[in-house]
Amino acid sequence: MLPLSLAAQETAQQARETAARAPDTLGTLLSLGVGLLAVVAIIYGCAWLIRRMNGMTGINNHAIRVVSVLAIGARERIALIEVGGQQILLGITPSGIRTLQVFETPVVDTNDAGGGDFARKLQAMIGKSWSAPERKD
Repeated sequence: MLPLSLAAQETAQQARETAARAPDTLGTLLSLGVGLLAVVAIIYGCAWLIRRMNGMTGINNHAIRVVSVLAIGARERIALIEVGGQQILLGITPSGIRTLQVFETPVVDTNDAGGGDFARKLQAMIGKSWSAPERKD
């Protein structure tokens, strides 16, 4: 009987030593979970902050309006913008922007959104049915 009690004591002692050396899985999982939540919260916080900063730059979007832009070369463009009832023709290059002409009276009617021939044809096509005609057999 004595050898069985010694074996039981040795087994219990080995179990205690193993438990002391084994990592605390609950603590480890809890630590990992808190760390993950902190990283996700930081990402959402940064996204919110960036959204708020972008909103501040465009406080008055109706003061300046781009009426038309035309590419002249690979990196050169001319743009017609409207500011305060005046239309301004700008030359845009990689090295700068120049005022080419300031028009006192509007050159292009900005209220006429679909004034071109292509726009009228496209609008007529959109109004039509795109399905094949029904067969009457």
